[in-house]
Amino acid sequence: MSPAAYIDAHAPDLIALLQRLVRTDTVNPPGNHYAAITTLLTEELAHAGLRAKRFTVPKALLKKTLPPAQHGFPRYNVLGKLAARGASKTIHFNAHYDVVPVSGAWRHGSPFSGEVDGGWIYGRGTADMKGSHASLLMALRALKATGTPPKMNVEVSFTADEETDSVLGSGWLVKHAPIKPDYAVVMEGGEGNAVCCGHNGVVWLNVTVHGRAAHGSVPHEGVNALEKMSALVLALDDYKKVLAKRTFTAPDGKVMRPTLNIGGVFASGEGGKINTVPALASFSIDRRVIAVETVPAAERELRAFLAAAAKKIPQCRITVEKVSHNHPTFNPPTNPFFATMAGCVTRVRREKTVFRVSNGFNDMYFFAGELKIPTLGYGPGGDNCHAVDERASVKELVASAKIYAELLTTFAG
Repeated sequence: MSPAAYIDAHAPDLIALLQRLVRTDTVNPPGNHYAAITTLLTEELAHAGLRAKRFTVPKALLKKTLPPAQHGFPRYNVLGKLAARGASKTIHFNAHYDVVPVSGAWRHGSPFSGEVDGGWIYGRGTADMKGSHASLLMALRALKATGTPPKMNVEVSFTADEETDSVLGSGWLVKHAPIKPDYAVVMEGGEGNAVCCGHNGVVWLNVTVHGRAAHGSVPHEGVNALEKMSALVLALDDYKKVLAKRTFTAPDGKVMRPTLNIGGVFASGEGGKINTVPALASFSIDRRVIAVETVPAAERELRAFLAAAAKKIPQCRITVEKVSHNHPTFNPPTNPFFATMAGCVTRVRREKTVFRVSNGFNDMYFFAGELKIPTLGYGPGGDNCHAVDERASVKELVASAKIYAELLTTFAG
């Protein structure tokens, strides 16, 4: 039996595995049940024939990185290895196991149900990105069960905290874990007939506008922070026009531009009351960084614009706090690794493969940018990521498992 035939025959096992993963709530923040999910993943890697180990992120680093409310939630990263006879090169597969918080009324009640309905499996993490875990583990099971050796040494990492900041996940892994990959597949960013060869970066800032409180009956005696913030937000329209002139054309022909999202989080200061002039107002900025830009330059430019704009607004005093950043990355798909993956996708899906760059960001940068190795993104994906009724297609889960197995048995580096 071929690995592909084994995967078809064991599709119910793939679904059952994903249900077990989804039913383990790993919402981050704060980092629920990381011990349980990493124990399960370590066991599943061993079951698929890999030497697997779970690494605990040091408490000192955890306390340095996370807010105090999360210090009681340990962080773990899982690494599995499989040596291929005679192989000199190593391929690394990576996926994060944390998921975003949930809200709203879900089709099947619990957002951690893992219910299957109409060819879809529902639940938080099905699409982003526990479906990738299940597909890869099924591919590895298929190779073991059919006695089909991979062409390369295999490394698999399941990492923490991608949904907040990957410092304790993939960031920790590439610096401290015993890995030596020559190629990497981050199992998201590309799906269907599209293979991801890069992604945008981001700079997150929080801007606080400082006013002066006064009684609502004599507003002229205060400085209204909300009014100053509103003027500053309107001024940022000019910066959006500057960004719109910058472009990067991805391999699939898509023209990408930097974007600015304002006020994903906004708030007033303490002591707010309807008859009080607000003394404080704050808002967030999400500045997407395209592949031809850098995070440091984008941050400097944005800070300079904010300072100049505030200076033009009477009595507008601001402070700007860095929240986080992620670097953009782009791998021109010229390495044979990309052509091989494209061939695998085409053979399994029977449609032409294209290379894309993702608007969002993922952990590709840590392999492509830090380790400087050819890195692509591909997984089963799904619908409603980060939203109500997140779901993954059973058909796509099976197809991705076959594509992973095809890559493992085709590419020798």
